[in-house]
Amino acid sequence: MKKRVALHNLGCKVNAYEMENMAEALIAEGFTIVPFEEKADYYIVNTCSVTNIADRKSRQMLHRAKKMNPEGVVIAVGCYVDTHGREEVIEDEIDMAIPNSEKSGVAAAIHAWEESHGTKEDDPSTENEGPGIRKAEGARHISGEGIYTRKFLKVQDGCNMFCSYCIIPYARGRIRSRSIGDVLAEIRALTEEGYREFVLTGIHLSSYGKDRPDEGEDLLRLIREADRVPGVKRIRLGSLEPRIVTEGFVSELSKIPSLCPHFHLSLQSGSDRVLQRMNRHYTADEYLKSLEMLRASFDDPAMTTDVIVGFPGETEEEFQETFEFLKKAGFYETHIFPYSRRKGTRADKMEGQLSRSVKHDRLEILKKLDLENRRRYEERRIGKDAEVLFEEDNRGYTREYIRVRYPGESVEPGMILRGRIEGRDENGELTFGIRDR
Repeated sequence: MKKRVALHNLGCKVNAYEMENMAEALIAEGFTIVPFEEKADYYIVNTCSVTNIADRKSRQMLHRAKKMNPEGVVIAVGCYVDTHGREEVIEDEIDMAIPNSEKSGVAAAIHAWEESHGTKEDDPSTENEGPGIRKAEGARHISGEGIYTRKFLKVQDGCNMFCSYCIIPYARGRIRSRSIGDVLAEIRALTEEGYREFVLTGIHLSSYGKDRPDEGEDLLRLIREADRVPGVKRIRLGSLEPRIVTEGFVSELSKIPSLCPHFHLSLQSGSDRVLQRMNRHYTADEYLKSLEMLRASFDDPAMTTDVIVGFPGETEEEFQETFEFLKKAGFYETHIFPYSRRKGTRADKMEGQLSRSVKHDRLEILKKLDLENRRRYEERRIGKDAEVLFEEDNRGYTREYIRVRYPGESVEPGMILRGRIEGRDENGELTFGIRDR
């Protein structure tokens, strides 16, 4: 009988992509993928270590797996292993610890475990194959994305920026980019499966190609060539650094038909003094100019961002600068995080560490502003034409990544239909009227 493997992912879109690859590799090696809540022979937790809270969630899921099946093998993979070390992780009653650099070999690592512990089966049965046995089904089951619609593609790993609050360069290492040919081959295979939209993502996407400057591969060229692949209807970009947004870059982006007008520019703070302490290499005004360039070349694009509140030494005046900046910038969505100390970073040793209550209060203020900004943007789109890629339950996303619902007859997942955003229903959901079908 096939060995059962349960998988749980924590953290970023890059982690989600890597989890799908692990699932596919395991399926190819004869394992059965089961939901994490079910009894399994192996439990794999793809960990995150970006904050102390992420560390705690990683430990909790590992221990939860052990409680669900004390006889099962619990495997920690990813950033938590890199930041804490194999020995420390295993000492916490975890059976195996696999760092980011070895994620692709998780199936081989399990086979090695079986051989060393005398549990390897020479000829496992292929009968009664459960959910996720076929490669494509396994990937979609793990991802949780809409069937045959959107796919995240990791095109780059690592970061050289060393922001003062961030542990990721230590967990992920220096920048490394996949070749354009490798990415395009994956896109072609996925379009044959039925995927229509691709999200290009990485730990520091703006650095794509900079590790191989002699090869002439950069992010703009990658986007252009991905756009030319038959079957690609939409391309989205993961988080970008503001400094990559130049007039030339934006002008070229606007010429790419499949590129969605939805851009995520990492901000972190609207205060120049805080940005300097964070070791972010731009000012608030420079960031604002990046927004203006994108809005000048795209029709009311959806702009999203990240903000950290309560960074060491953040005064009330500096917080207000961030608040006013967010009001002025008019983001569609702002992901807001309270600052979390990470050992091994410069910010951990900075004076002026703020209390949890101060960070919480500031977080709540920005959350309220975010809701106002989000609703303002959505209201602006009501009555306007839109193109929707449908996923499940008659719901889908516009090119701006606005979620809408079609209240009529059933729509097949994967269909791209044009129409208009009509308004809100009794539950507050935006509704979509189909014009062309």
